[in-house]
Amino acid sequence: MLQVAPERSATIDVENPATGEVVGTVPRMTEGDVHALAARAREAQRTWQTMGFDGRRRILVEARKWLSRNRDRVIETISAESGKPRDDATVELTLGAEALAFWAKNAEGYLADERMRGPAPLLVGRTVVTRYEPLGLIGIIEPWNAAYSLEMLDATPALAAGNAVILKPSELTPLSAELIQEMYLDSGMPPGVFQLAHGDGEAGGAVVDVSDYVAFTGSERTGRKVMERAAKSLTQVSLELGGKDPMLVLADADLERAASGAVYGAMFNAGQVCMSIERVYVEAPVYEEFVAKVVEQVRELRLGASDKAGKVDIGPIIFPPQIDKIEAHVRDAVAKGARVLTGGKRADRPGRFYEPTVLVDVDHTMDVMTEETFGPVLPIMKVADAEEAVRLANDTPYGLQGSVWTADRERGAQLAARVEAGTCNVNDAMVNLAAFAAPYGGRKSSGIGRRNAGAAGIRRFCATQVITDNRRPLKREVLWFPYSPWATRMVRGLVGVRGRFTR
Repeated sequence: MLQVAPERSATIDVENPATGEVVGTVPRMTEGDVHALAARAREAQRTWQTMGFDGRRRILVEARKWLSRNRDRVIETISAESGKPRDDATVELTLGAEALAFWAKNAEGYLADERMRGPAPLLVGRTVVTRYEPLGLIGIIEPWNAAYSLEMLDATPALAAGNAVILKPSELTPLSAELIQEMYLDSGMPPGVFQLAHGDGEAGGAVVDVSDYVAFTGSERTGRKVMERAAKSLTQVSLELGGKDPMLVLADADLERAASGAVYGAMFNAGQVCMSIERVYVEAPVYEEFVAKVVEQVRELRLGASDKAGKVDIGPIIFPPQIDKIEAHVRDAVAKGARVLTGGKRADRPGRFYEPTVLVDVDHTMDVMTEETFGPVLPIMKVADAEEAVRLANDTPYGLQGSVWTADRERGAQLAARVEAGTCNVNDAMVNLAAFAAPYGGRKSSGIGRRNAGAAGIRRFCATQVITDNRRPLKREVLWFPYSPWATRMVRGLVGVRGRFTR
């Protein structure tokens, strides 16, 4: 019997994973739709660029005011599409607001022309200036776990540099992106400068094709596909991919603080953060005490759906297949000898919830210690010393983030420098994403390129041009050397040139 493929829906329903309720609908765009967006964006970008940075700064400042006026609405939308607690949604909004403030204040200096400094004998009599201008059209593809904040962190510097942006939000969490577009339009941004490409993989692939630069955040598997597709047109990319972030707890650490850091770092947003703490290595003398403190705190966490601040701590699993992966990792660990001290199963309630879980007696034969779990699961392993902890921390294809916990800050910094990760905190967890002047990104399979990063973070969205200016009149020039008699004699002596090669 002939099998007929089901017709794709022209729209996508957005479901709250905490309740199962459909909270919105967005169009499912085709490749042709995205190409039409790109044509409009390139027209609008010229107007946006000619406004100059002063004009663009006014839009960013006004956008921050809009965000303040619409704070509750934005938080409610983030919570509705992701199911996450209102407190977690507030963190996202705060990051977005701070991104607007940072780039409005600093982008002009980062984009200013730079005159080369320092001695350069070959350039005597010339000036060398590096200038930065927008690439044109930036494609941004973001995931579902922290949709709003990541969209703001990437789109804001791209727009501040004078580019147009096409944002492809996750089809699971597209509603907060709609508010970003509304924010910019209400703040005076020309139509077409910031647009949304709603849809699935077809729309995402088309965004790669039409863009001059692609900023992607998501899984390693999809990131490789983005890079492969972009390579066909030699389009630049930055990729922020997965992580398996280690935490090292030394015997002299403040265990109360370390336990709180572990619980926060592992359980925030139900563990659905690329820089979540996903494995902990604890020196043997303090292992039992540390584990007891962690379990005590995890058992106090409140799981559920709520539309009020301060009512719950752990929200649902946003991506339906992800909860199956979490279950598989815990099941594999238990089968290989791990013990569950708390949690360890789906919550018996409506919605996609997994109980906050602590595992012990774990090792690197288990998936939960080697593969990205991306859920509220914290495996804790006993180690003999810091050397073993560092070795195990680096025994991974990932290298996004890590942390070291010790009373000896100097030793902590030395150990952090040995952890193969883009960022390693000492006595802290996940705070670095708010440091907009510092580069954030990974090593190894955790990606390439950096977001935030101050000057580098906005210049990645720019074309770089060098202009040299000969300030002296052309009279009698040595073909390959400037007009310095002593320098000419020096080089001729070095290469054994005789006579005068002039024009």
